This record gives sequence, C-alpha cells and structure tokens, in this order.
Amino acid sequence: MTSTPSLYLSAPHPCPYLTHQTASTLLLDPDLTVGQSLYETMVQHGFRRSGHMVYRPHCSECQACVSVRVPVDDFVANRAQRRIWRGNRDLRVETRRPRFNPQQFDLYRRYQAERHPGSTMDHPDPVKYKEFMVNSGVNTVFYEMYLHTQLAAVAVTDQLADGLSAIYTFYEPDLAKRSLGSFSVLWQIENAKRRRLRWVYLGYWIDGCEKMQYKAGFKPIEGFRDSRWSSLPDQ
Repeated sequence: MTSTPSLYLSAPHPCPYLTHQTASTLLLDPDLTVGQSLYETMVQHGFRRSGHMVYRPHCSECQACVSVRVPVDDFVANRAQRRIWRGNRDLRVETRRPRFNPQQFDLYRRYQAERHPGSTMDHPDPVKYKEFMVNSGVNTVFYEMYLHTQLAAVAVTDQLADGLSAIYTFYEPDLAKRSLGSFSVLWQIENAKRRRLRWVYLGYWIDGCEKMQYKAGFKPIEGFRDSRWSSLPDQ
C-alpha cells in the first residue's frame, strides 16, 4: 500500500473459532472514514469487514486464519457443487440496496436461532443487525434468493473493482438440504464471471475449524500469506 493508514492491535481475547486459543486482531483506525478505494486496498491485503470495522487476524502464536479468494475464470465446480447448482435452478435472485427490511430481519433471526443458538449472534436486535449488515459505508448489495414467493436466502456482498466480497449469507433453516450457503458462493462466482470480475473473496479460511472447511472446496483457491496471494495446497 502506498500510504498506510493507522492500524491498532486489539487486546488478546479467546479465539471464536479454535478452542483453547487466544486471538488478537489488527484493526483499521475506527475513527477513520473508510471510502471505497481504501476499503478495496485493504481487502486486497487480506482484510475483512464487519459493519464499519475493517480487520485482519494478527495472532502471535497462530497463523491459522487465512484470507482466501477464488479466481473465477479458473474455478471448476466439483461433483457436489454441480449437484447443488442444479438443485437450486428454481431460485430467483433479486438485487437490493442495503436497508433495513423486516422480512430479511425475520429470516436472519430464524437462521441465527437455528445455526448459532445461545451465541452472541442469537436473539439479535434491529439496531445491531443494521450495524452489522446494513450500515457498511461501502458499495454493498443484498442478493435476495426466492423460492417462488418465499425469501429463501440473503447474500450480503460488497462490490469491488476487481471482484465481489462475500460478507455474510443467511437462509431459511427449513431449506437446509438445499445447501444454500454453498449455492450462494457458486452464484456469486457465476455473477462475477458474467461481469468479467476476477475474484470472489470468501473471508477467512481456518485450518482446523470444521465450519470453515467448505471454503477450501471452491478450487482453485488462493490465500493471503506472507504479504502476498498464492495458491493454497489441497486440503
């Protein structure tokens, strides 16, 4: 980066992904207004966004968290992914600008209650939801996926000059057999390809964290390690 903004290191805290591990997070100055250009530069250097917070894991004794991206022109769906794609051909996708939508919020609440019961993300309130999902400050869209008239899933996605950054997907728990999380990634890869974008950024892949393993299935995949992007070894 030609001009490095102020970065801060958080205090050590329990790792939310790996038990018995302590984590630290590198944070972009929270008082800084992050415009689209700076945000895209940070993403290209392995950073991620949660609400207005732009961050990257920075742990002294662990390098398990790796920022990953899929080169869309080289992506080849495996057998399971092709089955997921075929099984969701009846979904209709609508693009929405970010705003508070009660229907989306109700779906988010059901998803969190089913997938993360008892966690800090369960029992969300509208204010926290808007801080996390709606108030991004950058070029964000909501891809709404409908099964007939039912809202089946929502993929919150940041649009970048070189690709898409998949921020968060939530879906109807009763439709879990459709693998809508994986379908959302497949759809965003196809969307990026149609728009001649190069990458779909998938956030952090964490070796040893079961719920993150699905990301390594989108091959080929690159990881940001030692200050550069390079192909991840087969997992």
